[in-house]
Amino acid sequence: MTPFDDASGPDFGPADAPPPLTMEERAGVLDDLAELEVFRTLLEPTGIKGIVVDCPDCDEEHHVDWALMQSNLRQLLDEGQTGRHEPPFDPDPDDYVSWDYASGYADGVAAMAEHEEPSGRHGGGKHAREE
Repeated sequence: MTPFDDASGPDFGPADAPPPLTMEERAGVLDDLAELEVFRTLLEPTGIKGIVVDCPDCDEEHHVDWALMQSNLRQLLDEGQTGRHEPPFDPDPDDYVSWDYASGYADGVAAMAEHEEPSGRHGGGKHAREE
């Protein structure tokens, strides 16, 4: 057997595949996908291009655009891991926000929308008793 025989090379078969996600992990990734869509809907029109992620492997920030982040999450669901992707060339850090920032922004928009709702839609509020 030579070093180039198929049998002697590294085995990337099922033994090296990550374990499947648990039901809780899958639910978390699905929640992340839903949140990501909300973030993108709210932030993309303001010029934000995606999410910035701290990478524990290289101790650097990665700037990931909306489509790539969605692709990564879908790949995580399908394969139990994400592959390596080429980062954008010379990204402007001002074009990306952290997940926490995006989440806070979405919460703020939701709170403002709730505050601006006509009081009759809340049902049973102070104004309903005054009538």
